[in-house]
Amino acid sequence: MSDKTPRLKNDDSGIDAALVRQLADILNDTDLTEIEVEKDDLKIKVKREVTVAAPPVHYAAAPAPVAHAGPAAAPAAPSGAAMPSDPATIVARSGEEVKSPMVGTAYLQPSPEAPPFVQPGDKVKKGQTLLIVEAMKTMNPIQCPRDGVVAEVLVGDAQPVEFGEPLVLLEA
Repeated sequence: MSDKTPRLKNDDSGIDAALVRQLADILNDTDLTEIEVEKDDLKIKVKREVTVAAPPVHYAAAPAPVAHAGPAAAPAAPSGAAMPSDPATIVARSGEEVKSPMVGTAYLQPSPEAPPFVQPGDKVKKGQTLLIVEAMKTMNPIQCPRDGVVAEVLVGDAQPVEFGEPLVLLEA
């Protein structure tokens, strides 16, 4: 135990150190991040922070759409052409996606009147908070997996997100 860790004793406070240790063991053995136990006037909450690093993502370029203009097919768009604005067209993104580790609601700033955590073009450091995903009334900071530059924020503020959904796109 470090000097900052409070030492619990079985004393008149009614706190059972063995129970707290059991709850901590349950957190370590399961995917839970928080356990709360309440008995009479005593309430014990054991909580741990979990950092999820997104695995590297490899992309392949999507084939260019082919328009049919009678018997002869139109030539494919040159490689330097702008990205199509049609959402039905699949376009490969360059960079690393930071994905949601849970289902919840994404928030881009710590409070409604505060500025966003990050914006496109911002340089970010490993461990820096990119946004928050609220799940079951718990605010979970989504941290940057590596140093880089924010290429794009892929979700809107207060937008529901799914597990594995891309949230932010990072460039080197």
